[in-house]
Amino acid sequence: MHTALYGPGGFYARGEPPARHFRTSVHVSPSYAAAIWEMLRQVDAGLGHPARIDLVDVGAGRGELLEQVLAAAETETAAEPAGARTMPGAGPAPRAALAPVAGPARAAGPARAAGPARAAGPARAAGPARAAGPARAADLAREAGLGSGLAGRIAATAVDVAPRPAGLDPRIAWRPVPPARITGLVIASEWLDNVPLDVVELTAAGLAVILVDPASGAERPGHPPDQADLAWLRSWWPLAARGDRAEVGRTRCQAWAGVIRRIDRGVAVAADYGHGKAARPARGTLTGYLEGRTVPALPDGSRDITAHVALDACAAAGTAAGASESVLTTQRAALRELGLDARRPSLALAATDPDRYARVLGRASADAELMDAEGLGGFGWLIQAVGTSLPAPLAKLARSAPG
Repeated sequence: MHTALYGPGGFYARGEPPARHFRTSVHVSPSYAAAIWEMLRQVDAGLGHPARIDLVDVGAGRGELLEQVLAAAETETAAEPAGARTMPGAGPAPRAALAPVAGPARAAGPARAAGPARAAGPARAAGPARAAGPARAADLAREAGLGSGLAGRIAATAVDVAPRPAGLDPRIAWRPVPPARITGLVIASEWLDNVPLDVVELTAAGLAVILVDPASGAERPGHPPDQADLAWLRSWWPLAARGDRAEVGRTRCQAWAGVIRRIDRGVAVAADYGHGKAARPARGTLTGYLEGRTVPALPDGSRDITAHVALDACAAAGTAAGASESVLTTQRAALRELGLDARRPSLALAATDPDRYARVLGRASADAELMDAEGLGGFGWLIQAVGTSLPAPLAKLARSAPG
């Protein structure tokens, strides 16, 4: 799996545009970026408005999320009256809307019960770093006239294995790994599901790693899992019936813990499709995506390969790595707390301003997709804080059931 996605000529390593094959939340509606912008404002306030605030997108794709958030920052800065820009110590500014980005949808596909041989290690761990560093990114923001309000203090960093996209906003730094020290907000939207892992099956002879022929997809049981994977399986995905399979999420836990350890003060969010220990799928979730369709998870480099994430295990790993506060909720609940409203406009507007009604209705339909409990709204959001408190609207979700 690692070679198929991140090795030489791998699906992501060669710079394959994700939106050609599937849609993530940022492609569905501009309101997703608006919600991230709102979260950044709250994190900034909780940190006391530092002189520079990091905004890091791990698994950034083509950098669309960061570009949209920076556009929101510019919109608010331009809309503020003279002398009213947010300065360190000042209160937050109002939200802004953004322009949409289109693309095919990635839905949860059928389980593909095959896994590559010993594909370990965190995803998106290689690639050129051609952009300016975070300090230079903040300088560019100031040169653009964004001042010392929040917009002028953002150091935006995209983290991805792919080469830097042509024409990307020059204020965005492009790196193969997250910055070593982060003060601010980290977003990992549909990143962990692409961190490589092994698939293990309970056979008549015991637990065995499933090996796959990349050319044909033929499977066979291989060697037993190593001791570290066995320990993870005992804690998070024990197998009881012959033929059952588990996707060993230890590499995802390691990858997430690595992100948490890089945060000096701030908040990290992992948004992904996932499952809890009480409802692990007996045959796993591994599948492929190619040109908007679910396809077999053939590890030949031609397609995206993904598996749902054991977010509860990642939460425990993040806490062990230094997170002091955590919330595990749904995207639907989190976006609602961040101000997303997917209600349809009144029919009265159609009579008085049909063009506006059509625009608002289209936006509401896209927002409803973000919050659909059977789709993107059912995604898990793991939110963890280091050296600060969780934003108040999200912290209260720890005391209530996900919506």
